[in-house]
Amino acid sequence: MSLAELIGPHVPYVRRFARALTGSQKSGDAYVEALLETIISNPAEIEGDNGNLRVRLYRLLCRLWESISLNLQASSPTDHWERAAQLKLANMQPRPRQAFLLTAVEGFSFEEAAEILETGESGFTALLDEASREIGEVMATDVLIIEDEPLIAMDIEDIVGRLGHRIIGVARTRKEASELVKRRDPGIILADIQLADGSSGIDAVNDLLGSFEVPVIFITAYPERLLTGDRPEPAFLITKPFAPDMVKAMVSQALFFDTRSTAARRVAAG
Repeated sequence: MSLAELIGPHVPYVRRFARALTGSQKSGDAYVEALLETIISNPAEIEGDNGNLRVRLYRLLCRLWESISLNLQASSPTDHWERAAQLKLANMQPRPRQAFLLTAVEGFSFEEAAEILETGESGFTALLDEASREIGEVMATDVLIIEDEPLIAMDIEDIVGRLGHRIIGVARTRKEASELVKRRDPGIILADIQLADGSSGIDAVNDLLGSFEVPVIFITAYPERLLTGDRPEPAFLITKPFAPDMVKAMVSQALFFDTRSTAARRVAAG
């Protein structure tokens, strides 16, 4: 099997991780390009005795993240959440952020994430604790859920509610979503991409974002359909079936980038 065939399936997820680290799709992709160039010039960088190629790819990306400065200089922010991300990133150390994303979003075990960050168990735990303190500063907000499967919608309601957020409603269709926001603007939206009446969650979200800006988390069983690199991509993506910790992590991650959050306002004011 060629090097491209080995690495190819991992690239959409490495891109997702890089974008979350940098707060910018363009900056994240610049790191992934640097990663691929490094591998092409020296394949030994990802060679190893164990079979976990994914761990080795992320470890090399994290090394690049810590050794070269592309994250804040590669591009100007293109939207509201990227501007907020850049403000916050200037005040947060990169390693706690990596630790949080590797476990809660990328799904690595503590042992794998510690290996990626080349640290011991106690050091990794300290990084996670620091990340949690930062994310815990985000204030509660109103949540709109766009999901046509009742059990999944109930799970999301429970998870998000336990984080202290307020659910303004659950929409099963594009039309229901539009009706719900007439009563109250949400502070964040969680949306499936295929809805009960055959309508699209993506179209529903686009309808809403014509009137106001909020973070959006898309939920799908087919993430590769959205992570193509051919168009602007969702900043936040949850793959079905999902674990509660991933929903918690992604909601915190999305609000972390929201310019209206308490933490972001303090950074902007400082």
